[in-house]
Amino acid sequence: MMHSKPTLFTCLSPALLHLYDLNNAVVVIIDVFRATSTIASALYNGARCVIPVDEVAKAIALSKNVDGIAAGERDGKLADGLSHGNSPLEYSPDFISNRTLVLTTTNGTRLLQMALDQDAHTIVTGSFPNLSAVCDFLIKENRNVVLGCAGWKDRFNLEDTWFAGAVIDRVKEHFTIHCDSSHMAEQQYLHVKENIHEHAPQLTHYHRLVERFGLIDDIRFCLTADVANVLPLYKEGMLLKA
Repeated sequence: MMHSKPTLFTCLSPALLHLYDLNNAVVVIIDVFRATSTIASALYNGARCVIPVDEVAKAIALSKNVDGIAAGERDGKLADGLSHGNSPLEYSPDFISNRTLVLTTTNGTRLLQMALDQDAHTIVTGSFPNLSAVCDFLIKENRNVVLGCAGWKDRFNLEDTWFAGAVIDRVKEHFTIHCDSSHMAEQQYLHVKENIHEHAPQLTHYHRLVERFGLIDDIRFCLTADVANVLPLYKEGMLLKA
């Protein structure tokens, strides 16, 4: 008997998430610059867990309760009241090992909360630094997938779409894909695949982060495959290394 393959869809913006059935799906939260890259970096370097929250005040209060590190950004810069930002390079092993990171970001943590509200079956976070871990998990789970791009304030962005395309490029044999946004994401990724760093200056978010804050090393890290190859899996309010 032929078993039908699970489906894969790509949601290009949080504003479109309500159009997708998350009930029996693995949702991959994608916020390449920089939330999901930072989550991978922190867990790879030994963080006990990452707790995503939607408000700065909540992050500060919660971090005091759990003796954690309150961190995050608003509009790309360090949020008022927080001592640590959203740079994946900030969370070296000697700083983050065995500690809890409480993280709040403009786009990524909000999208994660939306996926929870829509009863996603499983939530993981993905970015180029943990590309292989995400792909291996999706194939192993053999469950419907929604790749959720955080974008920028509900607008489409290219870097999250490139990552969705990178996932599709690797896993497409295992899924039924009748989804134009997925086909577009894969085509966009294949166009930049061989020299993705050289294409980075075309990204609006690149200019936001590099011209305003000089974060060229962050950009490079966030677009480099498998430099923090762990799978952050959401359980009971926390992202844990699966």
